[in-house]
Amino acid sequence: MQTITRPEFITSDGAQLRLIDEGPADAPVTVLFVHGWTLSKHSWDRIAAGLPAAAGRNVRTLRFDLRGHGASRPAEPGEATIARCAEDLAEIIADRVPAGPIVLAGHSMGGMAIMALAEQHPQVFDRVRGVALVATSSGDLAAPSFGLPQRGSDVFNAGERALRRYLASSGAKRVSGASAWLRPGVRWLLFGKQAAREDVAATASWLATCHPKNMAAYRESLAVHERAEALARLNEVPTLVLAGLSDRLTPKDHADKIARALPNARFYLYPGAGHMLPLERTAEITTRIATLL
Repeated sequence: MQTITRPEFITSDGAQLRLIDEGPADAPVTVLFVHGWTLSKHSWDRIAAGLPAAAGRNVRTLRFDLRGHGASRPAEPGEATIARCAEDLAEIIADRVPAGPIVLAGHSMGGMAIMALAEQHPQVFDRVRGVALVATSSGDLAAPSFGLPQRGSDVFNAGERALRRYLASSGAKRVSGASAWLRPGVRWLLFGKQAAREDVAATASWLATCHPKNMAAYRESLAVHERAEALARLNEVPTLVLAGLSDRLTPKDHADKIARALPNARFYLYPGAGHMLPLERTAEITTRIATLL
């Protein structure tokens, strides 16, 4: 597979974002992948690699690290928001994919960025031929239940708010220098049944590299994310809604709400899977996204 050069993108306000841009430049369609909160562009690696074969055609794939994630530079104060992620996505499309059909795939906060893109730049969707909303939400994330009883979720949310305050005051460049100690919590919170050890380890390593202040600021943006009305723009576009039935962060009721707002969407549920569908159900998600091509 040909890798297109220019792995760095500079936004209009000077942010440096790292990209992986693969496939023939003249491919008939480009798929842009947007990763989730505290994750990395590499969460989409296996799906991007398998998509050309699943689709039976040449495909260009583009994935990037959001500000404060992976190899991209940290967001400045006020920049670590879903709205800014949508602006960055719009700028990448304008610069790297100025013409031709586009398919958008967003996981978790990446799906929310696609909703914000529809809200802020609806004209972009004149070129969008398909959207995959993977383990994501259109709102009501201020105090999630995490699949716990009310008392348990209250305690968990109180602890999460304390952690958020700690991260917001941190002067560190990354959450942690080591990631092994994060794996038990990552497995419980983000994965469903029978999680692969290497997938848990990779996810913990991505979380560890996230910028602490940005991590806290993005969580504030998640809490006020309410974009159910923005979904109306997707009614005109073939859309997939995909959710794991063991997802603690964006459980089935969030997917149900999106599906009700998008009656023409195809809705797929994955028993036993958690929040990390791109890793937990790689083959199935790849096949579904291929149908958009």
